[in-house]
Amino acid sequence: MLFPTVDFALFFALVFVGHWLLNPRLRVWKWFMIGASYVFYAWWDPRFVPLLAGVSAISQVGAIAVARKADRPSHRWAVGLSCAAILAPLAFFKYYGFFALSAANTLGSFGLASPVPLVQVVLPVGVSFFTFMAISYVVDVHRGRTEVASTVDVFLYLSLFPHLVAGPIVRPNELIPQLDAPRDRHRIDVAGASWLIFGGLFKKVVISSYLTAQIVDPVFGDPTRYSAIETLFAIWGYAVVIYADFSGYTDIAIGIARMLGFEFPRNFDRPYSARSIGEFWRCWHMTLSRWLRDYLYIPLGGSRRGARRTYVNLMLTMVLGGLWHGAAWTFVLWGTLHGVYLAIERFVRQREAGRLAPTSEGPARIWLQRAITFHAVCLGWVLFRSDSVATAGTLLGRLVNGWFEPSTLVTPGVVIAVALVIGLQFTPRAPARYAKARLAQLRPVPMGAVLAFALFAITSIGPQGVAPFIYFQF
Repeated sequence: MLFPTVDFALFFALVFVGHWLLNPRLRVWKWFMIGASYVFYAWWDPRFVPLLAGVSAISQVGAIAVARKADRPSHRWAVGLSCAAILAPLAFFKYYGFFALSAANTLGSFGLASPVPLVQVVLPVGVSFFTFMAISYVVDVHRGRTEVASTVDVFLYLSLFPHLVAGPIVRPNELIPQLDAPRDRHRIDVAGASWLIFGGLFKKVVISSYLTAQIVDPVFGDPTRYSAIETLFAIWGYAVVIYADFSGYTDIAIGIARMLGFEFPRNFDRPYSARSIGEFWRCWHMTLSRWLRDYLYIPLGGSRRGARRTYVNLMLTMVLGGLWHGAAWTFVLWGTLHGVYLAIERFVRQREAGRLAPTSEGPARIWLQRAITFHAVCLGWVLFRSDSVATAGTLLGRLVNGWFEPSTLVTPGVVIAVALVIGLQFTPRAPARYAKARLAQLRPVPMGAVLAFALFAITSIGPQGVAPFIYFQF
């Protein structure tokens, strides 16, 4: 069920009413929300509902086992086995085909038959996200950061529909306590939630859909047909598309949660204004970045075991982060590239720290850092978007050879859309805060009229039909 559809609008209207009517009856409300969330998930494919329920059950059993063995030598075994059991469905559905095909191709090059059968496996929507949240729950119980919750709370924590299929990745101590906290329907932040929802809709329905259709899909689909300037704008365009698409989704998710009285963590904070790759990852998909840091990089040793081990840990974290995004060599290379970026940055930063005089931080240097960081990220997006390494190579090759060919796809609309989204990364925050404050001051009828006009404008400008969000496939 896509957010910007009539189906979801009807679904949310019914859930919204039921949610606030049943809110005083806490236990009934929890079962109602679980049921609604499972209906939301089943809308995609009801065959995978048992998968969501199974991961939830494994998480709760694992957390209970970990808590009971807290003072025993087998404690770590309980954590490891629980996390392995949670990861098993993700490994099968997401990576079986990738590794089976890779093994078959490798053995085939030596004239050998692969013993692993090639089976077409359908990837369940959202499996990566609720798997990571389940691991957070078990590990946080192990670390003493959260207590074992009731089974009902665990099932609701993992299935709550705003975050279910594409994040943000919400920690147990960020959401589970809210399930029992009192909620007042008279104190809903309607203006703030609406700002997020309608802003997210504009980014997805207008910006992302427009650039995808006008330049990104044509150029990435057959890069040999297009000029260097079209290729460059397609790369910039995809940087805008994936930001608008994914941040648009999470803005809608956070806004919907806020309408229900929940607060989710932010997931994006002007990532293309970053001056380094490290800063970029602190601003891009922030809930995933901190998950990789806290549940992978730090357990590997972080930066506590010397420079070489730090570089290895950075590489392992980013390679596995790339593989999390998709079972393809393009994603592995994308993660590897970002691991190299982070390792180089750390090396340079350590070298500069040993200098007696600090390096000047003038405006020219700051903007140069931003430009280099943005284009380094764009280089990674080429791998991320391409259907193969060969396609990525062809696309980058067009930046060398095609500068004197005609460019028909770089229209004023494309230029404006790219410039608008990237330019907004650098604008002051005060105007947006002022606009939200003014919206909040409106009485219900004028506010409804403003929001109705905004919805009409978005649906009028946007194309017919809405493509699934990019991150639904991860």
